[in-house]
Amino acid sequence: MPAPTTLEHVARRIRGKLVEMSHHAGTPHLGSSLSCVDIVASSYWSALNIDPQRPDDPDRDRFILSKGHAAPALYTALAFRGFFPEDQLETFGEPGSVLAEQPSPGCVPGVEAATGSLGHGLPIGVGIAIAGRIQRRSRRTFVLMSDGECNEGSVWEAAMFAPAQRLDRLAVMVDYNKWQATGRSDEVMALSPLKDKWEAFGWSAYEVDGHDLDALCDALGRVPDGSGKPVAIIAHTVKGKGVSFMEDDNNWHYRIPTAEEVRQARDELGLSH
Repeated sequence: MPAPTTLEHVARRIRGKLVEMSHHAGTPHLGSSLSCVDIVASSYWSALNIDPQRPDDPDRDRFILSKGHAAPALYTALAFRGFFPEDQLETFGEPGSVLAEQPSPGCVPGVEAATGSLGHGLPIGVGIAIAGRIQRRSRRTFVLMSDGECNEGSVWEAAMFAPAQRLDRLAVMVDYNKWQATGRSDEVMALSPLKDKWEAFGWSAYEVDGHDLDALCDALGRVPDGSGKPVAIIAHTVKGKGVSFMEDDNNWHYRIPTAEEVRQARDELGLSH
């Protein structure tokens, strides 16, 4: 595991790149991408058993970005980890680019599944986990979901099936930023108490500060946790985290930053221009 200051710098670099990419490509969902950065960084720089030089290693841990609208966060992490050249990020969102607004399988090394239609990532993860058991492999499967996805019935079908199969090498990470496209998550659907719901469905559930890198690394490192159950990590996050004028402002679900706002954001993140 890298030193916390190193991991914190990685997270700041990712955030700075995300703001740039949103401006350059004219694409939305920046707030949703920023909220999950620390989860993504903790996964790719601490928890996951992966090798950028062997992206198809059958024993690699799997990471499924179920909240596909946060694809820029995944692309940036993969590029910074060496799965593909960083300069390819400049093509994000352009016509004909492999880096589309929602990820497709194999578009670049490290992307495991097509996501974007919310609620599909966990069922995919369940299938991957079962396949790993059949193949007698020790790999783990991590699924990053949004809190809004927990509105989907397919999530809870998979959430019932996973503990029935005792898929203890499967983990869900919920980016609980408390916002959906049109309003507060708990006003759209009665999600709270979210940890209790996952526990009631047979999961070993934990709540963490989704921006505490040490806490995230610790929680992710405990999968499997010895309970014989799949693990649900409810990560309390802030939409737009890292840029003060974007934090907890749902306008950034769709707003595109101006060049001046990119400069302001990178200044706040302590990054050179």
